[in-house]
Amino acid sequence: MKGYCENCRDMVDYSIKTVNKEKTIKGKTIRYVGKEAYCEECKEEILVAEIRDYNLMQLDAAYREAEDLIKVTDVESILERYGIGKRPLSLLLGWGEGTLTRYVDGDTPSKPYSDILNRILVDKTYYRDLLEQNRERISEVAYRKSMTATEKIPDPEVEGNEISKLESAVKYILMETSEITPLALQKLLYFTQGFNKAFADTFMFEEDCEAWAHGPVYRDVYHKYRGYGYNPIEEGHLSYENINLTDDEKELLDHIVLYFGCYSGTILENMTHSEEPWRVARRGLVDGERSERVIEKQDIGAYFINVKEKYKMLNHTDIKDYTKDLFSKLYA
Repeated sequence: MKGYCENCRDMVDYSIKTVNKEKTIKGKTIRYVGKEAYCEECKEEILVAEIRDYNLMQLDAAYREAEDLIKVTDVESILERYGIGKRPLSLLLGWGEGTLTRYVDGDTPSKPYSDILNRILVDKTYYRDLLEQNRERISEVAYRKSMTATEKIPDPEVEGNEISKLESAVKYILMETSEITPLALQKLLYFTQGFNKAFADTFMFEEDCEAWAHGPVYRDVYHKYRGYGYNPIEEGHLSYENINLTDDEKELLDHIVLYFGCYSGTILENMTHSEEPWRVARRGLVDGERSERVIEKQDIGAYFINVKEKYKMLNHTDIKDYTKDLFSKLYA
Protein backbone atom coordinates (compact mmCIF):
# COMPACT_ATOMS: atom_id res chain seq x y z
CA MET A 1 0.00 0.00 0.00
CA LYS A 2 1.31 3.43 -0.94
CA GLY A 3 0.42 6.95 0.17
CA TYR A 4 1.95 10.40 0.05
CA CYS A 5 4.18 11.32 2.99
CA GLU A 6 4.48 15.08 3.64
CA ASN A 7 7.68 14.51 5.61
CA CYS A 8 9.40 12.42 2.92
CA ARG A 9 7.71 14.37 0.10
CA ASP A 10 7.22 11.15 -1.85
CA MET A 11 4.87 8.23 -2.39
CA VAL A 12 5.79 5.66 0.25
CA ASP A 13 4.71 2.31 1.59
CA TYR A 14 2.70 2.58 4.78
CA SER A 15 1.48 0.37 7.60
CA ILE A 16 -1.85 0.59 9.41
CA LYS A 17 -2.40 0.53 13.18
CA THR A 18 -5.70 0.09 14.96
CA VAL A 19 -6.06 2.66 17.72
CA ASN A 20 -8.58 3.92 20.25
CA LYS A 21 -9.83 7.38 19.33
CA GLU A 22 -12.15 9.95 20.83
CA LYS A 23 -13.83 13.15 19.72
CA THR A 24 -16.04 15.64 21.51
CA ILE A 25 -19.35 16.25 19.76
CA LYS A 26 -21.85 18.69 21.26
CA GLY A 27 -20.04 18.54 24.58
CA LYS A 28 -20.04 14.72 24.73
CA THR A 29 -16.91 12.61 24.37
CA ILE A 30 -17.40 9.88 21.78
CA ARG A 31 -14.95 6.99 21.88
CA TYR A 32 -14.44 4.66 18.95
CA VAL A 33 -11.90 2.31 17.37
CA GLY A 34 -10.18 3.81 14.35
CA LYS A 35 -7.09 3.36 12.23
CA GLU A 36 -3.92 5.35 11.50
CA ALA A 37 -1.40 5.06 8.65
CA TYR A 38 2.34 5.41 9.19
CA CYS A 39 5.12 5.92 6.64
CA GLU A 40 7.46 2.93 6.48
CA GLU A 41 10.41 5.27 5.85
CA CYS A 42 10.18 8.02 8.48
CA LYS A 43 7.52 6.35 10.71
CA GLU A 44 5.42 9.54 10.78
CA GLU A 45 1.65 9.45 10.46
CA ILE A 46 0.35 10.16 6.96
CA LEU A 47 -3.07 11.06 5.60
CA VAL A 48 -4.79 8.33 3.57
CA ALA A 49 -8.23 9.15 2.19
CA GLU A 50 -9.61 5.63 2.66
CA ILE A 51 -8.53 5.52 6.29
CA ARG A 52 -9.96 9.00 6.93
CA ASP A 53 -13.29 7.86 5.49
CA TYR A 54 -13.17 4.68 7.58
CA ASN A 55 -12.59 6.70 10.77
CA LEU A 56 -15.47 9.03 9.93
CA MET A 57 -17.77 6.03 9.51
CA GLN A 58 -16.61 4.56 12.83
CA LEU A 59 -17.13 7.90 14.57
CA ASP A 60 -20.59 8.24 13.05
CA ALA A 61 -21.55 4.74 14.19
CA ALA A 62 -20.22 5.39 17.71
CA TYR A 63 -22.08 8.69 17.94
CA ARG A 64 -25.34 7.12 16.79
CA GLU A 65 -25.01 4.36 19.36
CA ALA A 66 -24.17 6.80 22.15
CA GLU A 67 -27.19 8.96 21.29
CA ASP A 68 -29.41 5.96 20.40
CA LEU A 69 -29.89 7.20 16.83
CA ILE A 70 -30.97 5.02 13.93
CA LYS A 71 -28.30 3.70 11.55
CA VAL A 72 -28.28 4.24 7.79
CA THR A 73 -28.70 0.50 7.18
CA ASP A 74 -31.83 0.49 9.34
CA VAL A 75 -33.32 3.40 7.39
CA GLU A 76 -32.67 1.39 4.22
CA SER A 77 -34.33 -1.62 5.84
CA ILE A 78 -37.47 0.43 6.50
CA LEU A 79 -37.72 1.43 2.84
CA GLU A 80 -37.31 -2.19 1.71
CA ARG A 81 -39.56 -3.70 4.40
CA TYR A 82 -42.50 -1.42 3.67
CA GLY A 83 -42.02 -1.05 -0.07
CA ILE A 84 -41.85 2.73 -0.03
CA GLY A 85 -39.47 5.25 -1.52
CA LYS A 86 -37.47 7.91 0.28
CA ARG A 87 -39.57 10.84 -0.95
CA PRO A 88 -42.98 9.20 -0.29
CA LEU A 89 -41.96 8.20 3.25
CA SER A 90 -40.74 11.73 3.96
CA LEU A 91 -44.06 13.14 2.78
CA LEU A 92 -46.02 10.48 4.67
CA LEU A 93 -44.35 11.59 7.90
CA GLY A 94 -44.88 15.27 7.17
CA TRP A 95 -41.17 15.95 6.78
CA GLY A 96 -39.34 17.76 3.99
CA GLU A 97 -39.44 15.66 0.83
CA GLY A 98 -35.65 15.24 0.78
CA THR A 99 -35.31 14.26 4.44
CA LEU A 100 -35.05 10.48 3.98
CA THR A 101 -32.69 10.95 1.04
CA ARG A 102 -30.35 12.90 3.30
CA TYR A 103 -30.55 10.23 6.00
CA VAL A 104 -29.75 7.45 3.54
CA ASP A 105 -26.82 9.54 2.27
CA GLY A 106 -25.45 9.67 5.82
CA ASP A 107 -26.91 12.76 7.50
CA THR A 108 -27.66 12.21 11.19
CA PRO A 109 -31.34 12.57 12.18
CA SER A 110 -32.51 14.42 15.25
CA LYS A 111 -33.49 12.28 18.25
CA PRO A 112 -37.28 12.76 17.74
CA TYR A 113 -37.05 11.85 14.05
CA SER A 114 -34.79 8.89 14.87
CA ASP A 115 -37.24 7.61 17.50
CA ILE A 116 -40.06 7.66 14.94
CA LEU A 117 -37.98 5.73 12.41
CA ASN A 118 -36.87 3.19 15.03
CA ARG A 119 -40.48 2.56 15.98
CA ILE A 120 -41.47 2.14 12.33
CA LEU A 121 -38.62 -0.34 11.91
CA VAL A 122 -40.01 -2.75 14.51
CA ASP A 123 -43.70 -1.89 14.70
CA LYS A 124 -45.71 -2.81 11.63
CA THR A 125 -49.00 -1.70 13.20
CA TYR A 126 -47.63 1.76 13.96
CA TYR A 127 -46.50 2.18 10.35
CA ARG A 128 -49.76 0.85 8.91
CA ASP A 129 -51.70 3.39 10.99
CA LEU A 130 -49.46 6.19 9.71
CA LEU A 131 -49.98 4.97 6.16
CA GLU A 132 -53.75 4.95 6.52
CA GLN A 133 -54.01 8.26 8.35
CA ASN A 134 -51.74 10.16 5.95
CA ARG A 135 -52.45 8.44 2.63
CA GLU A 136 -53.53 11.73 1.03
CA ARG A 137 -49.94 12.99 1.32
CA ILE A 138 -48.62 10.45 -1.20
CA SER A 139 -49.76 9.14 -4.56
CA GLU A 140 -52.30 6.33 -4.77
CA VAL A 141 -49.70 4.15 -6.49
CA ALA A 142 -47.20 4.67 -3.62
CA TYR A 143 -49.92 4.02 -1.04
CA ARG A 144 -51.09 0.77 -2.62
CA LYS A 145 -47.54 -0.52 -3.14
CA SER A 146 -46.59 0.15 0.46
CA MET A 147 -49.82 -1.23 1.87
CA THR A 148 -49.35 -4.44 -0.14
CA ALA A 149 -45.80 -4.84 1.23
CA THR A 150 -46.98 -4.08 4.76
CA GLU A 151 -49.78 -6.65 4.66
CA LYS A 152 -47.28 -9.33 3.63
CA ILE A 153 -45.37 -8.85 6.89
CA PRO A 154 -46.73 -11.41 9.38
CA ASP A 155 -48.44 -10.26 12.57
CA PRO A 156 -46.59 -12.32 15.21
CA GLU A 157 -49.02 -11.69 18.05
CA VAL A 158 -52.25 -12.35 16.17
CA GLU A 159 -54.01 -15.31 17.76
CA GLY A 160 -53.60 -18.44 15.68
CA ASN A 161 -50.41 -17.25 13.97
CA GLU A 162 -47.20 -18.99 14.90
CA ILE A 163 -44.44 -16.64 15.94
CA SER A 164 -40.85 -17.59 15.23
CA LYS A 165 -38.79 -19.73 17.59
CA LEU A 166 -36.63 -16.71 18.38
CA GLU A 167 -39.63 -14.52 19.24
CA SER A 168 -41.10 -17.38 21.25
CA ALA A 169 -37.88 -17.85 23.22
CA VAL A 170 -37.71 -14.11 23.96
CA LYS A 171 -41.30 -14.11 25.18
CA TYR A 172 -40.75 -17.23 27.29
CA ILE A 173 -37.57 -15.85 28.89
CA LEU A 174 -39.26 -12.56 29.73
CA MET A 175 -42.05 -14.45 31.45
CA GLU A 176 -39.65 -16.69 33.36
CA THR A 177 -37.44 -13.90 34.71
CA SER A 178 -38.35 -11.26 37.27
CA GLU A 179 -36.19 -8.71 35.49
CA ILE A 180 -33.69 -8.96 32.65
CA THR A 181 -31.76 -6.39 30.65
CA PRO A 182 -31.42 -6.47 26.84
CA LEU A 183 -27.74 -7.38 27.27
CA ALA A 184 -28.51 -10.41 29.44
CA LEU A 185 -31.39 -11.48 27.19
CA GLN A 186 -29.10 -11.63 24.17
CA LYS A 187 -26.64 -13.89 25.98
CA LEU A 188 -29.37 -16.27 27.19
CA LEU A 189 -30.56 -16.61 23.58
CA TYR A 190 -27.03 -17.42 22.45
CA PHE A 191 -26.56 -20.10 25.11
CA THR A 192 -29.99 -21.51 24.21
CA GLN A 193 -28.97 -21.83 20.57
CA GLY A 194 -25.73 -23.61 21.48
CA PHE A 195 -27.12 -26.07 24.00
CA ASN A 196 -30.16 -26.88 21.86
CA LYS A 197 -27.77 -28.00 19.13
CA ALA A 198 -25.75 -30.00 21.66
CA PHE A 199 -28.73 -31.82 23.16
CA ALA A 200 -31.25 -31.99 20.30
CA ASP A 201 -28.83 -31.88 17.33
CA THR A 202 -30.74 -28.96 15.82
CA PHE A 203 -30.65 -25.19 16.08
CA MET A 204 -33.68 -23.64 17.72
CA PHE A 205 -33.38 -20.35 15.80
CA GLU A 206 -33.11 -19.80 12.06
CA GLU A 207 -31.79 -16.29 12.59
CA ASP A 208 -28.05 -15.66 12.63
CA CYS A 209 -26.24 -14.34 15.67
CA GLU A 210 -23.71 -11.53 15.14
CA ALA A 211 -20.40 -10.96 16.94
CA TRP A 212 -20.81 -7.42 18.28
CA ALA A 213 -18.34 -5.74 20.61
CA HIS A 214 -20.41 -6.65 23.69
CA GLY A 215 -20.92 -10.26 22.70
CA PRO A 216 -23.38 -12.28 20.58
CA VAL A 217 -26.41 -10.32 19.36
CA TYR A 218 -29.59 -11.19 17.50
CA ARG A 219 -30.18 -8.01 15.49
CA ASP A 220 -34.00 -7.96 15.47
CA VAL A 221 -34.14 -8.54 19.21
CA TYR A 222 -31.65 -5.71 19.72
CA HIS A 223 -33.78 -3.25 17.76
CA LYS A 224 -36.94 -4.25 19.58
CA TYR A 225 -35.52 -3.63 23.05
CA ARG A 226 -32.71 -1.12 22.44
CA GLY A 227 -34.78 1.64 24.05
CA TYR A 228 -34.35 0.03 27.48
CA GLY A 229 -30.59 0.55 27.39
CA TYR A 230 -29.09 -1.06 30.51
CA ASN A 231 -32.42 -1.12 32.32
CA PRO A 232 -34.64 -4.20 32.77
CA ILE A 233 -37.15 -4.88 30.01
CA GLU A 234 -40.74 -4.14 30.99
CA GLU A 235 -43.24 -5.99 28.79
CA GLY A 236 -46.84 -6.04 29.93
CA HIS A 237 -49.68 -8.36 28.95
CA LEU A 238 -47.50 -11.39 28.21
CA SER A 239 -49.05 -14.85 28.31
CA TYR A 240 -47.93 -18.39 27.61
CA GLU A 241 -50.45 -18.64 24.79
CA ASN A 242 -49.21 -18.74 21.21
CA ILE A 243 -45.62 -19.63 22.11
CA ASN A 244 -44.12 -21.73 19.35
CA LEU A 245 -41.96 -24.03 21.47
CA THR A 246 -41.95 -27.76 22.19
CA ASP A 247 -41.91 -29.09 25.74
CA ASP A 248 -38.24 -30.03 25.33
CA GLU A 249 -37.40 -26.51 24.16
CA LYS A 250 -39.24 -25.00 27.12
CA GLU A 251 -37.39 -27.33 29.47
CA LEU A 252 -34.06 -26.22 28.02
CA LEU A 253 -35.02 -22.56 28.39
CA ASP A 254 -36.01 -23.22 32.02
CA HIS A 255 -32.50 -24.49 32.70
CA ILE A 256 -30.81 -21.69 30.73
CA VAL A 257 -32.71 -19.17 32.85
CA LEU A 258 -31.89 -21.10 36.03
CA TYR A 259 -28.15 -21.52 35.44
CA PHE A 260 -27.28 -18.43 33.34
CA GLY A 261 -30.08 -16.04 34.30
CA CYS A 262 -28.67 -15.62 37.80
CA TYR A 263 -25.73 -13.64 36.39
CA SER A 264 -25.66 -10.01 35.30
CA GLY A 265 -25.49 -9.00 31.67
CA THR A 266 -21.86 -7.95 32.10
CA ILE A 267 -20.85 -11.32 33.55
CA LEU A 268 -22.69 -13.13 30.76
CA GLU A 269 -20.93 -10.88 28.24
CA ASN A 270 -17.56 -11.86 29.66
CA MET A 271 -18.56 -15.52 29.54
CA THR A 272 -19.32 -15.31 25.82
CA HIS A 273 -16.06 -13.40 25.25
CA SER A 274 -14.16 -16.37 26.66
CA GLU A 275 -15.78 -18.83 24.26
CA GLU A 276 -14.50 -19.76 20.80
CA PRO A 277 -17.50 -18.92 18.56
CA TRP A 278 -17.49 -15.19 19.38
CA ARG A 279 -13.70 -14.99 19.36
CA VAL A 280 -13.39 -16.77 16.02
CA ALA A 281 -15.96 -14.48 14.42
CA ARG A 282 -14.04 -11.39 15.62
CA ARG A 283 -10.60 -12.63 14.66
CA GLY A 284 -8.47 -9.70 13.54
CA LEU A 285 -10.59 -7.10 15.37
CA VAL A 286 -9.49 -5.20 18.47
CA ASP A 287 -11.48 -4.86 21.67
CA GLY A 288 -14.44 -2.56 21.17
CA GLU A 289 -14.22 -2.50 17.38
CA ARG A 290 -17.60 -2.53 15.68
CA SER A 291 -18.53 -5.56 13.66
CA GLU A 292 -21.60 -7.16 12.14
CA ARG A 293 -19.86 -10.45 11.40
CA VAL A 294 -22.05 -13.51 11.76
CA ILE A 295 -21.09 -16.14 14.32
CA GLU A 296 -21.39 -19.17 12.09
CA LYS A 297 -23.91 -21.72 13.28
CA GLN A 298 -21.47 -24.57 12.69
CA ASP A 299 -19.00 -22.89 15.05
CA ILE A 300 -21.65 -22.50 17.73
CA GLY A 301 -22.73 -26.11 17.28
CA ALA A 302 -19.24 -27.57 17.32
CA TYR A 303 -18.29 -25.64 20.46
CA PHE A 304 -21.33 -26.59 22.52
CA ILE A 305 -21.29 -30.21 21.37
CA ASN A 306 -17.72 -30.32 22.64
CA VAL A 307 -18.81 -28.71 25.93
CA LYS A 308 -21.51 -31.35 26.34
CA GLU A 309 -18.99 -34.13 25.78
CA LYS A 310 -16.29 -32.57 27.96
CA TYR A 311 -18.64 -32.17 30.93
CA LYS A 312 -20.31 -35.53 30.27
CA MET A 313 -23.74 -33.93 30.20
CA LEU A 314 -26.64 -36.38 30.17
CA ASN A 315 -29.48 -33.90 30.58
CA HIS A 316 -30.16 -30.18 30.89
CA THR A 317 -29.47 -30.19 34.63
CA ASP A 318 -25.80 -30.84 33.89
CA ILE A 319 -25.47 -27.40 32.31
CA LYS A 320 -24.90 -26.04 35.83
CA ASP A 321 -21.43 -27.68 35.92
CA TYR A 322 -20.36 -25.66 32.89
CA THR A 323 -21.70 -22.34 34.20
CA LYS A 324 -20.04 -22.78 37.59
CA ASP A 325 -16.74 -23.72 36.00
CA LEU A 326 -16.90 -20.83 33.54
CA PHE A 327 -17.67 -18.33 36.29
CA SER A 328 -14.87 -19.61 38.51
CA LYS A 329 -12.31 -19.35 35.68
CA LEU A 330 -13.32 -15.74 35.00
CA TYR A 331 -13.69 -14.53 38.57
CA ALA A 332 -11.51 -16.79 40.70
